[in-house]
Amino acid sequence: MPMEKGNLSIHSENIFPIIKKWLYSDHDIFIRELVSNACDAITKVKRLSSLGEADLQDQKDFKVQVILDPDQKTLKFIDNGIGMTDEEIKKYINQIAFSGAEDFIKQYKDKSDADQIIGHFGLGFYSSFMVADKVQILSRSHKADAQPVKWHCDGGIEFEMEPGEKETRGTEITLFLGEEGEDFINGHRIRQTLNKYCSFMPYPIYFTDLSQAPEQDDEGNVVIKDPEPINNTTPLYAKRPNECSEEDYKNFYKSTFNDFKDPLFWIHLNMDYPFNLKGILFFPKLGNEFDTLEGQIKLYNSQVFVADNIKEVIPEFLLLLKGVIDCPDLPLNVSRSFLQNDGFVKKISDYITKKVGDKITSLQKTDRESFEKYWDDIHPFIKFGALKDEKFADRVKDSILLKDTAGSYRTVLEYAGVSDGSDDKKTVYYTTDTQLQSQYINMLKEHGIEAAVLDHQIDSPFISMIESKYDNIGFKRVDADLSDLIEDKTDENEADTSVSEKIEAMYKRILSQERFLVQLQNFKSKDVAGMILLSEDSRRMQDMMRQYSMAGMDPSMFPSEQTLVLNRNHPLVQYTLSHLDEEDDLADMVAEQIYDLAMLSHKPLDSNAMTAFIKRSNTIMTKLIDDKA
Repeated sequence: MPMEKGNLSIHSENIFPIIKKWLYSDHDIFIRELVSNACDAITKVKRLSSLGEADLQDQKDFKVQVILDPDQKTLKFIDNGIGMTDEEIKKYINQIAFSGAEDFIKQYKDKSDADQIIGHFGLGFYSSFMVADKVQILSRSHKADAQPVKWHCDGGIEFEMEPGEKETRGTEITLFLGEEGEDFINGHRIRQTLNKYCSFMPYPIYFTDLSQAPEQDDEGNVVIKDPEPINNTTPLYAKRPNECSEEDYKNFYKSTFNDFKDPLFWIHLNMDYPFNLKGILFFPKLGNEFDTLEGQIKLYNSQVFVADNIKEVIPEFLLLLKGVIDCPDLPLNVSRSFLQNDGFVKKISDYITKKVGDKITSLQKTDRESFEKYWDDIHPFIKFGALKDEKFADRVKDSILLKDTAGSYRTVLEYAGVSDGSDDKKTVYYTTDTQLQSQYINMLKEHGIEAAVLDHQIDSPFISMIESKYDNIGFKRVDADLSDLIEDKTDENEADTSVSEKIEAMYKRILSQERFLVQLQNFKSKDVAGMILLSEDSRRMQDMMRQYSMAGMDPSMFPSEQTLVLNRNHPLVQYTLSHLDEEDDLADMVAEQIYDLAMLSHKPLDSNAMTAFIKRSNTIMTKLIDDKA
């Protein structure tokens, strides 16, 4: 063929600035695009061979080579795929945005599997100009009488094309890296990017860095010796679940996410209709509560990495997991970087949510022992999902477990001791701090009640959600109104109204609080002098006000009434009651001490109250010593 010069067929001379600045968000994506094109070229020639339309002459060792020469500042992408004639280069390279993949699919639409072709837009090749000042193509078509072609362009709208010297089938693209591509004159950066985008591409990819002391032949020429491929051409998620062992799943998880811990369990997704989707979702073992923020779900399109954690496909709560999802049917935009708005995406998201919910309910029913072992790690995820997704909540609500202070696990219905649909209202007592609220927990234990431990930051909204799902179940924190449990109703010694009014007035005077309630009761236990009770509704209002206060609202606008319940059977309370009609500093100190001791079992004292408590404790102990002396 004669030497030929011409202009690229484009609608605007500003196409390259558009590609460089707006089409792709990350400069390293050119590696993904060129390797994807190379894989497409191999897929095409394999398809033609299977149809008897291409003679490969036993040259079936398909592979993609990436070769970096730091000294020459070049980066080569070599494949032994379908190759191109001069006419095909004119059609697919010189006419920007004319997709060779799309044309191939149309031509062989009745004979080929379109899902195996990665590229659909025709702009991938031109992403190379984001980093290269000049790009050269050497290509030789699979056709028997085809002549090799050489094409090059310096990033403008002009190109040159002439006969080439390539002897083998396939295409070799050489990037002459410019100033914007200096970061890629680095073997580590290239390898890192290949691992990021090409880990699961369907043909072996070999990377050679010529700066790493390459071998030479007797004449001093560089011998490129293929190392191990950098990718896994048959990733685990592409296999059927019955082809994968437990060890396979664990190894795949560790290598993909660089996590030394085994996953708890996993869900293998494999769907062919109404859309093609494969993947594996892993439930990771959490080291601490902050790990719940470190989930990562990698999204692929035909084994080509697209992005991490795309919320249109993966529901927000599932992003706490780790996993890989490959869906060739995803409606990607022209740069294959983002999803276009499509109702189809919602169907994919719903399918994934359903499969996760089904796995949780199945595990709870069929392997309860393992499910209980997993619960401490997975409960934040399940609760978060139930709060974010109504359908997911309905699917898993009967599988949600409550762990009690004895370490036992029960579903909500089991814990409340009711059957779903029962009209009997049952109370679930819970603790948010087993140490701080130990006094209340022990009092409940005396009555055969184990409190549920709900001490995660997500548990406050979770409780309200559960109550909305079960009309016959209500939650009370252990320091809520426990009057019915702690009162000794067999004791006929009741405090008269005047005594109750006097003790309440005494505490209002001592504490300088007008909004303060005091009750006298005869506790079954004589070990506790007093306790602070706050109704569940008031406490939840306090929690809500704290959230509002962070938004600038003053929580004091909605004060809550705490109740000090005094045990009439305790000696300290009896001493206080016996000195109500006289001025006695010690009686005042004892009364205030009872209050602070009760408050310490309810919540931490502030700095001023703690200082006063310590000083008062020392004074009372000094008086005891003086009395003994």
